[in-house]
Amino acid sequence: FFNQTVGMDAMEIDKEPSENLFVLQHTLTGHTKGVCSVQFSPNGKFLATAGADKTVIIWTPEGEMVHTLVGHEKGVNDIAWDSGSNYICSASDDTTVIIWEQTTGEKLKQLVGHTSYVFSCCFNPQSNVIASGSYDETVRIWDVKSGRTLLLLPAHSDPITGVQFNKTGDLIVTAAQDGICRIWDSQTGQCLRTLLDDTNPPISFVTFSPNGKYILVSTLDGKIALWNFLKEKKAKSYVGHRNEKYSILGDFYGGKYIISGSEDNKVYIWDLQSKEIFQTLEGHSDTVIAVSCYPKKNLIASGALENDKTVKIWSLPAPKVNPESNQDPLPPPPPDVTNNPPTSPTLPTPPTLPTPTLPTLPTLPTPSTLPTPPTLPTPMQSEQQ
Repeated sequence: FFNQTVGMDAMEIDKEPSENLFVLQHTLTGHTKGVCSVQFSPNGKFLATAGADKTVIIWTPEGEMVHTLVGHEKGVNDIAWDSGSNYICSASDDTTVIIWEQTTGEKLKQLVGHTSYVFSCCFNPQSNVIASGSYDETVRIWDVKSGRTLLLLPAHSDPITGVQFNKTGDLIVTAAQDGICRIWDSQTGQCLRTLLDDTNPPISFVTFSPNGKYILVSTLDGKIALWNFLKEKKAKSYVGHRNEKYSILGDFYGGKYIISGSEDNKVYIWDLQSKEIFQTLEGHSDTVIAVSCYPKKNLIASGALENDKTVKIWSLPAPKVNPESNQDPLPPPPPDVTNNPPTSPTLPTPPTLPTPTLPTLPTLPTPSTLPTPPTLPTPMQSEQQ
């Protein structure tokens, strides 16, 4: 388990940075194996990190350790905050999702149902539902209050590498090593859109844009694409980083930048509109597997794998660029798209949540066996070898 004697180290900056460039502020040491996920809380007061050492650590943005959450039996692949910054869910190789209370670090519930590694998890905006994606090729929708499964989606034909709600909670996007992204109605489990690239590379990460009109998709051919999912077309592509092996997480920095880790141990920042590399952040000594942004405070966090084990916090010299989190990342879509979105009911509040009938979709067969793809080991697998 976690070694409580490990402290925090801050690296000094040797020279005066350019006024609009990110600089390293803190290097956080606490995980005893590789870091797999980093997430700022919605209120910006905390940073949660997860690692192959089976732990979740909560920090302040200044690098002070607040809690170490111990409860998983294997490495933790992903973490997510609820909208109120009060709770955290964590997805683990032990096939479970745990819900934690932020203030006390208490383990509140353990969600059991997946039959293989749980690789991705997230709260809906109302924070009454959790979605999780697994290497068992299914997505489960859980009721936070009861801990029961509300929907079981046999979503893909390969391990699932990403699941995320949109900003209203009525849609879910999923992605997998089969190279397919799907958009789902979060209440009924109906598949509304299927997005497939011509070359069909395995997908390592997916998320909705801040305005909910686009999805950001990372693939194992070293590319990141911004899709207009209503039109089922790519809007922009970003290249320059390296991603051939790991599920590397990306993020939006408001409506101005795209951020991603890379297998060359750097953090890449692209200008969203021009697609040009704005800056690369150097300092890690292993693959940067995870990034998270908090634009209101001009912060980026990054975490790296086994040969590094650290979390780094980068910032802009204040007061500088402060993109609005609600800014649309692209011009508004054409009127025909805006006026004809897919019809999806609003996600209900807890009292009206459907009973767990576990419906399946006839068009997407439930996988009977779990393949072990050689191209994309989980961070846990790679570091335990």
